[in-house]
Amino acid sequence: MSKADGRALPALDTFPGLVLTLTALSGELPAALVSRLPAADTYKEYAVKQLKRDNLLRTFYRNGVRGLRLTAAAKHLLLECWPDQFLPYLSGSTETNQLKSEIARRLRLHRMAEVLVTMLNADVSVLPWEKPALFSPTPPDGLTALDRPAYYSSREVKELGKEAIKIRNSRSTGVLLTDGGIFIIYNTGPGQMKWEYKAEMRFKALLEMELCQTRLPAQFKRAIQTPIVFGADMGQMLPLMGVGEDKRHNYFVLDGGFEQFYYLTSDHHGELVLRLLCDAEQRAVLDDILSQDLAPRRPDWIVENDAMDGDSPVLFAYTCDMPRLRRFNAALEKLDRPGTLFCFDFQEGALRHICGQKVKIQSLDFDKVKALLYGGDF
Repeated sequence: MSKADGRALPALDTFPGLVLTLTALSGELPAALVSRLPAADTYKEYAVKQLKRDNLLRTFYRNGVRGLRLTAAAKHLLLECWPDQFLPYLSGSTETNQLKSEIARRLRLHRMAEVLVTMLNADVSVLPWEKPALFSPTPPDGLTALDRPAYYSSREVKELGKEAIKIRNSRSTGVLLTDGGIFIIYNTGPGQMKWEYKAEMRFKALLEMELCQTRLPAQFKRAIQTPIVFGADMGQMLPLMGVGEDKRHNYFVLDGGFEQFYYLTSDHHGELVLRLLCDAEQRAVLDDILSQDLAPRRPDWIVENDAMDGDSPVLFAYTCDMPRLRRFNAALEKLDRPGTLFCFDFQEGALRHICGQKVKIQSLDFDKVKALLYGGDF
């Protein structure tokens, strides 16, 4: 416990401290998101109630949306105890300090918070004080390669200063950096994404200039930028793939600007897939398992593939790489060939809506794969 003005705050490395920290970083934490944080359900409920009783946390409910906000007392105590960590978020006119009640602004805060929790649960570094200040206006001296995946929110990226004006209208929530990989992150939530095409291309160019050429060229000079879009459920993937009458939401995904573009759900399923995207070794283990009893892939074949079943191509599609899915499906339709697609069981329903008659779907038991790859550690 840390104290200020005679009052006690929970340590930041406890569950109550985590809730206060995430609320401070997010501005407003969706109340339902607490259920996804690591702790026993009964304890989580008790801890949140205790934070409210201690006048550190309050519920803000408007327009049918419920969120958790810090009280004025909590802000004061966090700044008193940990000024270096919380001053950028709890002072001045920052978005996380001067909170608005407009539903659009609140939902933006909620989508940012959802990504933050997903990253945290996927063992990605998210706390600003536990990562190099990569996007400070002046790069820190002695920057070295990141030794673990790290997520930088769009607020952190905008610390670049005047250069960040170029990406002001981007819908991105931030950027995930892995060993040699750059993932631009989006979250469509339960709605449909409204892309800002030019702003997204400017964001891509900014990352190329700042990360790949200036700040960490040794690690990211040859890195490929790949977007990930999170959604509330697999149904949100359908409009992004052009399923349905409204085609306005797929142009940015499928127009060729990015060779790869992943779709993940904002839940425990998405956390596992995100771990696999961050961990090439574990992904290779899963691919080796799926390749058993199959022939090796045929590179540069008429249909892209990860393995072959006789003369039928097989695609490992559990990461929901949307352009690749489209190319695979379109090639099979054009060539009138059968093919097989491997995905997780929770993805199967959506992929059956997306794929044509030539695609056979083999679903993987999510819980069994999780136990096989991570045991009880996840």
